[in-house]
Amino acid sequence: MGVFEKYLTAWVGIAILLGVILGNIFPEPFQNIENLEYAKINILIAICIWAMVYPMMAQIDFSALKNINEKPTGILLTLIINWLIKPFTMALLGYLFFKILFIDIVDPQTGTEYIAGMILLGVAPCTAMVFVWSQLTKGDPSYTLIQVSINDIIMIFAFAPIAAFLLGLSDISIPWDTLFISVVLYVVVPLIAGIATRYFLSKFGSIANLNRILVAVKPFSILGLILTVLLLFSLQAEVIINKPQIIILIAIPLLIQTYGIFAIGYGTAKLLNLKHEIAAPACLIGTSNFFELAVAVAISLYGLNSGAALATVVGVLVEVPVMLSLVYFVNKTKKYFPSK
Repeated sequence: MGVFEKYLTAWVGIAILLGVILGNIFPEPFQNIENLEYAKINILIAICIWAMVYPMMAQIDFSALKNINEKPTGILLTLIINWLIKPFTMALLGYLFFKILFIDIVDPQTGTEYIAGMILLGVAPCTAMVFVWSQLTKGDPSYTLIQVSINDIIMIFAFAPIAAFLLGLSDISIPWDTLFISVVLYVVVPLIAGIATRYFLSKFGSIANLNRILVAVKPFSILGLILTVLLLFSLQAEVIINKPQIIILIAIPLLIQTYGIFAIGYGTAKLLNLKHEIAAPACLIGTSNFFELAVAVAISLYGLNSGAALATVVGVLVEVPVMLSLVYFVNKTKKYFPSK
């Protein structure tokens, strides 16, 4: 385990702190970075996420994909959590907190927007970051790829109807260009690059050279994660400083949702006696969110300064530290699951 992976929590903590400090001291450069976007996708963050995903795609042995149909249980678990449980528990928690428990703290209209932002997070299962969580838990990379790919296909057809149903809208406008480009950027392009890397190095080099190069590019995955965190927190530094109490209120149901969904998935994986390399990514996919899409849709539907947009941003702020804690837990409990 390299120095980046060994002390990943510390590096992420430093990135969060540094991002908030730099974002407040030098707001203009980061505002310029924020404006570097296409179809509501920030170009620089997309590059950092691509740097995270590509090294992991290059490590996938694609010949193993033919064996996926021999172990479909993990895929079914992910699909059930992502599409039959998670969106509805998120909506329920949003209603519970902002229509009942926090009704005297948050005005009804703003509370409704917070609920909308939470719903958008709940309906968007993770696409890119899950490859990082899978790698950190030594999940089966081929299996993770299939799980993410199936979720992406379903998301194209299911995101809008489920979001519309839970938001109570008859005509929801989804930025399809954002959805399409996100899937292409975060899955298709690095996947093709990974296939090409393995093909050319295997055909014109040797297995030893391939393994050496894979080891050399592996740290770029963690470095991409750290830079992504730094950028996200620097871009939201003003919100973090100016609205800490609101962020805490939104974070409470999001934390309950995240840990609750993980408990359901991980507990079910244990009952099903799934192998750890299958159980880990299956549960982490169901737990994390495609926050890039959720933020973009919230801004498109409700506006940049809306409560919905803020809720999705808080989802970003909460996700990385929480997912790191779950990665730690998953690794510590590996002995309770069968393995290869």
